[in-house]
Amino acid sequence: MSTTDEDFTDWYVALRPRVLRAVTIAVGDRDLAEEATAEAFARALARWPAGAALDSPVTWLLKVAVNEVRSRWRRGRLERRHLQRLAAEPERHTPAAEPRDDALWSAVAALPERSRQVIAMRYVLDLTEHEIAAALGITRGTVASTLSRARQQLATALTHEETS
Repeated sequence: MSTTDEDFTDWYVALRPRVLRAVTIAVGDRDLAEEATAEAFARALARWPAGAALDSPVTWLLKVAVNEVRSRWRRGRLERRHLQRLAAEPERHTPAAEPRDDALWSAVAALPERSRQVIAMRYVLDLTEHEIAAALGITRGTVASTLSRARQQLATALTHEETS
């Protein structure tokens, strides 16, 4: 194995768990997150070593993975619409996945997509508000207000869970 391969392997081993955790929280589906994370690292390998030289490679990896998930969701919606037209039947929804027993995970999973993404990037990846804003293409103020609302929603949900 060459030094370049070893460097990538070390980089992958160090970053993969954090990126996978953040993507899983952001999209709410572990299997889909694993596939998207693998795709992000494959793209990083294709441009190696440029990926390691980025200002925030973790942010880039997360953005690539989340965009991959969004693309899959769009393709899925397109396929469903096409099948719906062919079958001339209303679209059938698959039942939601069983929520985990963990109250925090359930509360995070109930947040809107943007809130889940911001929570994952802030508390799993330890990114700053500025880094999150750059990754999502939004303002730092939007990140701050989204974090504030998400924390309030989580506090309310967890307090309600404790009193139930």
